[in-house]
Amino acid sequence: MKKIFFVMISFLILAGATAALAEEKPRIGVLRFTNTAHAPWWSGSTATELQDLLINELASTKSFRVLERRELKSVVSEQQLSESGLVDSSTKLTTGRIKVAQYLVAATVSAFEESGNEGGGVNYRGFSFGGGKKTAYIAVDLKVVDAGTGEIVDTRTIEATSTSGGMRVSGPSGMVPGLSGSLGKQAKTPTGKVIRGCIVEITEYLECSLVLKDDDCLKKYSAKETRRRAKTKSSIDLDE
Repeated sequence: MKKIFFVMISFLILAGATAALAEEKPRIGVLRFTNTAHAPWWSGSTATELQDLLINELASTKSFRVLERRELKSVVSEQQLSESGLVDSSTKLTTGRIKVAQYLVAATVSAFEESGNEGGGVNYRGFSFGGGKKTAYIAVDLKVVDAGTGEIVDTRTIEATSTSGGMRVSGPSGMVPGLSGSLGKQAKTPTGKVIRGCIVEITEYLECSLVLKDDDCLKKYSAKETRRRAKTKSSIDLDE
């Protein structure tokens, strides 16, 4: 009898510890992406596709309690969030506290570039073999908002670059893993890879800054940000 009682107590303690651990996970909502880069692959459904892609990546880490898109909409519409001045760091939400989420993530595709040429290969029945090199670059401006106060608590620009070239085989069935809908039309191209890579990088950064808060990973992203700013500064002429 004592043994059974001990097992039951141990089970209750373990269940309580598990529940407490789950409660400690940041509860996060992802807003639809926006686009100021005039990216040629952007269509009417891309904002939602990227939103879902980031939601899935965040959920796969098991480090967050991630709101589904319809769950977020049931709390407050994205139009209300936009009208509240979310994109302006000097303003706060006026729609009331969003108790179901601790953080809201807003992302904007702020730059996209393609260079090079994949031509020169051999095409046969929709498949291409070989060809030149092509590079794609993307930058996404990230904002993390305290859902209780509407204050922007973190900002970061996430960059990714992908290059194709050499001997390659591609065709209509060669979709980039994780991309669907209009984005799924980007076969194994630098564009598709760079989008996917940027989503993964955003996920890793959010895990670092909101969950791990580890000195090593924070230093790594701080160094990346320093290099990005230096590269941006060196690429433009500044008046003395």
